[in-house]
Amino acid sequence: MSCGCFRASTLKRSQPHIPHEIDGYPLENVVHFSEKDLRLATDNYHPSKKIGRGGFGTVYQGTLKDGRQVAVKSLSAASKQGVREFLTEIKTISLVKHPNLVELIGCCVQEPNRTLVYEFVENNNLDRALLGNRSTNIKLGWEKRSNICTGTARGLAFLHGEAVPHIVHRDIKASNILLDRDFNPKIGDFGLAKLFPEDITHISTRIAGTTGYLAPEYAMGGQLTMKADVYSFGVLILEVISGQSSARTNWGGSNKFLLEWVRFQLLVSKYFHKYLRGLATS
Repeated sequence: MSCGCFRASTLKRSQPHIPHEIDGYPLENVVHFSEKDLRLATDNYHPSKKIGRGGFGTVYQGTLKDGRQVAVKSLSAASKQGVREFLTEIKTISLVKHPNLVELIGCCVQEPNRTLVYEFVENNNLDRALLGNRSTNIKLGWEKRSNICTGTARGLAFLHGEAVPHIVHRDIKASNILLDRDFNPKIGDFGLAKLFPEDITHISTRIAGTTGYLAPEYAMGGQLTMKADVYSFGVLILEVISGQSSARTNWGGSNKFLLEWVRFQLLVSKYFHKYLRGLATS
């Protein structure tokens, strides 16, 4: 049996305790893995296989029976929000395919486990590449940085304009931009994503995302539009250009966040050029 994948008939016979739906949501469109298969793939979730950690689970590198490399995201069984994110990721990313979106391969639903299986990307994420310590960060030339920004924009454009229904990611940030072998970006972690029908202008929802990337109008009012992702993407571009975190507060010797520092520099530049024009005409 390759890839840990079961036909529906085999699944019912050999794994009767694996549900075909969660909270009423069908799982027929998702490949099912057994917990045994994923433990074998990750050497029983060995610490050496750990490649990342999010708010609701840990990510391990694994190798399936056919040799395919995967990323196994094991969600915390104690987290109710983690289970909600598990369902959200399946609902959103399992139905869409794009070169700049991470591919969801399958899942495991065996009590109390909730596990997602993704394609493996060789160069981890943009946060580590830009901001990691000297042993983990990667030298990114301007061409690679430009391609990362362009590819991320393509992925967002697909989510906002071509996916049906449209999808707002809600957590665009450096750690959620994965980099493959050739440093092509893939947007990942759809646990906070929202489906966005065409016939509405906004969604009133609880505020979710990461401080430093949140659009002010969304953070203050809770009205979600696609512009929230665009704002986060703008902050991401500043990080790519500067090579610094948006959360850093010591910019230019001042106690400012990256975005505040950029705004301050633009204001200074504006008045400086105005001053120079005044000198030239006097």
